[in-house]
Amino acid sequence: GVVLSGCGVYDGAEIHESVATLLARDRADAEVVFMAPDINQMHVVNRIKGAPAEGESRNVRVEAGRIARGEVNIVNDIKASDIDALIFPGGFGAAKNLCDFAVKGADYSVDPDISKLVLDMHAAKKPVGFLCISPAMAAKIYGDAGIRGVKLTIGNDKDTADAIRAMGAEHVDCEVGDCVVDTEHKVVSTPA
Repeated sequence: GVVLSGCGVYDGAEIHESVATLLARDRADAEVVFMAPDINQMHVVNRIKGAPAEGESRNVRVEAGRIARGEVNIVNDIKASDIDALIFPGGFGAAKNLCDFAVKGADYSVDPDISKLVLDMHAAKKPVGFLCISPAMAAKIYGDAGIRGVKLTIGNDKDTADAIRAMGAEHVDCEVGDCVVDTEHKVVSTPA
């Protein structure tokens, strides 16, 4: 399962991370089940100006279809029993559309359907992967469920690492080309 948060680094899923994830799945001969929440994005960013586009709105699931090039399931229609693993590419959409970390910082919340799916995967002892900024979302999901000590990385950004620690996770500094594997919780994260 691959959860997309829209399309585009500033207001959706980071395209390079998404495509690299899909290429790895293809090379492993794995079937990909795409999903996204069926909600409006927090905002639309004009990529030429690098600023929010006034008066525009876009749907996260519809925008995710730009990357998926096909069916994009609604997150709450997918169960842990439907997939073998779950991956969250990064991009600011993860911090704006799947949760509100980008605007609320340490007082953030995560979309309840996203939280449920991640916790169901955890209960089923199935792996979950988080890229770029999405490990911040993971810290909140696991922390709110009382699951402490999950090893995560967002690289070496001190403020985000501190937010991850505040949720009860263990942040591990990591270089961009590497990853952190938490074998106990079946969580893999990378700065991407």
